[in-house]
Amino acid sequence: MVQLSSTLLYVAFGLYLAATIFFAVSITGKKFKNRQGQEKNIAGLLGYITALLGLISAVSYFIIRWIAVGYAPVSNMFEYTTALAIAMSLAFVIIYPIYKANSLGLITMPIVMLIIAYGSMFPRDVQPLIPALQSDWLAIHVITTAIGQGILSIGFAGGLLYLIIVTDFKKLTKKVIGVEFILFACIGALAYVLLGIGFGAADYEAKFAYVNELEQEDTMTYPMPPLVGPYEGELISEQGMNPLFNAPAVIRSNDLNTVLWSIIGGIILYAALRLIFRKPVGGLIQPAVRNVKPNTVDEISYRAIAIGFPVFTLGGLIFAMIWAQIAWTRFWGWDPKEVWALITFLFYAVYLHLRLSRGWQGEKSAWLCVIGFALIMFNLIFVNLVIAGLHSYAAMF
Repeated sequence: MVQLSSTLLYVAFGLYLAATIFFAVSITGKKFKNRQGQEKNIAGLLGYITALLGLISAVSYFIIRWIAVGYAPVSNMFEYTTALAIAMSLAFVIIYPIYKANSLGLITMPIVMLIIAYGSMFPRDVQPLIPALQSDWLAIHVITTAIGQGILSIGFAGGLLYLIIVTDFKKLTKKVIGVEFILFACIGALAYVLLGIGFGAADYEAKFAYVNELEQEDTMTYPMPPLVGPYEGELISEQGMNPLFNAPAVIRSNDLNTVLWSIIGGIILYAALRLIFRKPVGGLIQPAVRNVKPNTVDEISYRAIAIGFPVFTLGGLIFAMIWAQIAWTRFWGWDPKEVWALITFLFYAVYLHLRLSRGWQGEKSAWLCVIGFALIMFNLIFVNLVIAGLHSYAAMF
């Protein structure tokens, strides 16, 4: 059944890719006309239907894997990241019929695919849950959080689309630099996936003996060449090289190493795109969305965050504190994961306050949408992978 669930996830990825193509055609291609001479955007409808089929396949993966492993498949980085992508596609499928925004599909579907591909780089093996995770609150807390973050991610997609529409990429300004940095981060994630596939195909593996944060001897495996080594680490495998420096004991150096490779790969890939096309990456996308109404995109972002914020608050804070009391006999412990969840909550609360009471709409609102998503990704990637804490379950979220 686990193999069947994996196959369904691959099918969902392919359907999301097809939906992206249909949405691109709906924006850039010719529209069909019916017998009355009215234009019909069939490609947009096909894109939505394909995205819906992709969601059905992805949800089927989730349910079948749940049945196969015996617990909610949100216990590690692969499972949670995939659940986040499913939640984002679910939010899109619900929102699209309201606005018929094909441009939103053109932005959202690639992000969903990128998140799935990123999550697939982590171990997908089924392992028994550690005692702290053997609770019904695993499903309640984590699935609710994923749904909330998935809806908030639509706000990011809308905010990014708004900025691409209104930015003049012919002049080098702070706005252009900001938008390009956002796109560079996405390219860095893509570079991480490509590097992971490349080194995986080459069966690369470097193993170190080191002293962990508990001052105990342990081993650590690197899937990519070590730029940064573990605390008091020593290379014990035939593959590998001497790292440039060693990380402190509180830093999970193998995961920090993959982050550094992502940045390096992102720089190379971004530079290649700039050299080939001779223009900013945002400038490559802008012609495809030039006819999109910025006010519509702005409204979509706001409504997505207005809905996603209470859902995230319920799952990421309230349910989390209840489970923390059950598992660790305290509601709050200032664990890095808890702190960044609180920061994310406060940020979106400030966003809604500024939007409703200060009239921060349009460009200001779009930047806040982007920054909020950056906080979610920082919590998911950097805090989970690099900073050791109670939520660090050996590549588990």
